[in-house]
Amino acid sequence: MSDKDDIMENIEQPEKDASEVSENEDLGSDADSADMSSTEKDGSDQAKWYVVHTYSGYENKVKVNLEKSIENQGLEELIYEIKVPMEEIVEVRNGQKKLRQSKVFPGYVMVKMVMTDKSWYIVRNTRGVTGFVGPGSKPIPLTDEEVVTMGMERIPIKREFEVGDHVRVTNGALENFIGVVQEVNMDQQRVKISVSMFGRDTPVELEFFQVKKI
Repeated sequence: MSDKDDIMENIEQPEKDASEVSENEDLGSDADSADMSSTEKDGSDQAKWYVVHTYSGYENKVKVNLEKSIENQGLEELIYEIKVPMEEIVEVRNGQKKLRQSKVFPGYVMVKMVMTDKSWYIVRNTRGVTGFVGPGSKPIPLTDEEVVTMGMERIPIKREFEVGDHVRVTNGALENFIGVVQEVNMDQQRVKISVSMFGRDTPVELEFFQVKKI
């Protein structure tokens, strides 16, 4: 299973598509607002990435509408960034290869924000949004590891290993393999380790968060 599948496998898919949205439909509700009064009082809280459900086909419209709301209401210090992750897909048509842009997570928009009652209300009531990812009405932010894996941004990760240290792989296809650190790339936050595979030492390059010192 891919990292993308691992991250999204427990996320419920949106129940409606764009064709089911009526012009007068109320997309938000005060009743399911999370209790964030304490967070709202503390404006120094660090912004986190949250996953937002949207109607199918409304991802880019949600992004544009939310950006307009942020500008109009001066919410730049609460809602920092909105992304619709895209990837290039190679298609073969009439014997020719063509590249096209495809949504990595159809039906979802990623929002980096400080979670307060006000920011929750603005995002939740943006036309096309069906809700935040999380149990009940409580939005759950992505972990740093998920943010890095999904390519949202590169977050500095504290490392606990040096060249020559033995580490265990904690994530990916080589999970639970033991290796020896050969190189550490601080700029890219990647580490090269040597693991024993099929009776021979094999160099493998991984992200910092994928290994742990033992």
